[in-house]
This record gives sequence, structure tokens and C-alpha cells, in this order.
Amino acid sequence: MIKIQGALFSLLLLICLPAYSQSNSQANDDSVKTIPALDVPKYLGAWYEIAKFPNWFQRKCVSNTKAVYSVRPDGNLKVLNSCKAADGELLDAEGTARQIGAKDSPKLEVRFAPAWLSFLPMVWGDYWVIDLDPQYQVAAVSDPRREYLWILSRTPQLDKKAYDDLLQRLQSQQFDVRKLELTPQASFKN
Repeated sequence: MIKIQGALFSLLLLICLPAYSQSNSQANDDSVKTIPALDVPKYLGAWYEIAKFPNWFQRKCVSNTKAVYSVRPDGNLKVLNSCKAADGELLDAEGTARQIGAKDSPKLEVRFAPAWLSFLPMVWGDYWVIDLDPQYQVAAVSDPRREYLWILSRTPQLDKKAYDDLLQRLQSQQFDVRKLELTPQASFKN
């Protein structure tokens, strides 16, 4: 697996993949609603990308997109995103996530820039968990402006009914689900 360094890290930001947008602190009736609370220890582990809004930083990823979350020694989260490029090359990018607010806040920020840039607000992207089943098996992640959207699953494939039900909930939050692009996962290998 090739380690991504320097400017390439931003090309491979995946799911979980965070949205590189600054927080929108103005609340209104159209604002994105998060889940009430997030149990971070239950959220840790591997998540497979089922679908996403196309974005510039994942343009090289054609299949097998996955994110793995674990706890860092400082209490923040390690985010390891990986995918397969069109030429078969495995790409990965490592980032850091931190919760914003309370210990059970579903609002996180993610950074894939080097640690020495972490003081800059613009290197942190919003990662809001907006839908999550009670068993922590299917999730939707976005940002306050609906610019990014990821549908994630603990398994490489998602049941059609579960997917369709999630799409309905996302539409009720004013997401244009027609923009979603499915992520091939059929030949995924760990």
C-alpha cells in the first residue's frame, strides 16, 4: 500500500471522510439535523463507503473505499481512509478527528493536513453524523451546508431496503439524493 504524503493527502480524503468546509454556526429551519448523541466507542472500527456525493478529493478513488476509526493516545480519533485507484493502486490517507462540544456530540471535525497546521481553522472539515441505526451498522455523514454526503456501512454491501429507507430520511433533510454516486465494493480485500 502506498503512503500518501504532501499535497496528495487532500486528494484522498474519504468518507468519513470529511468535508473540508468551515462550520456554519447560523441555525435556521433548513439546517442539517444530526443524531441526538454519538457513542464514539461504538462508532470505532471499519466503515465501508456505500455511496457519496462526488467530490474533488476522492476523484482518484474508483472502488473499495473504506475508513477505519480508532482512538489516538491524546483521546482524539485516528482516521485511516483507503481506496483503490483506477490503475489498481491502493491509496490511503491518515487523519485526525475530534468531537466538538459534549462527550456524546455527533459533530466532529476532521483534519488530514499535517499536525503542525492544526491551529488553522480551515484545515478542519465538518463531519456530522446525521443518521445512524441503533446497532451502529449504517450511518450517514455530512456537513452543515449539505455539500458533502457519505452513506457508510459496517459491511461492503447494504441491504436495498435499508438503503432506500435511509434515502427517504435524507430527502426529508433536503438532500438531493439523485447526486449520490454508488461505490463499488464487490472485490474488497482487507
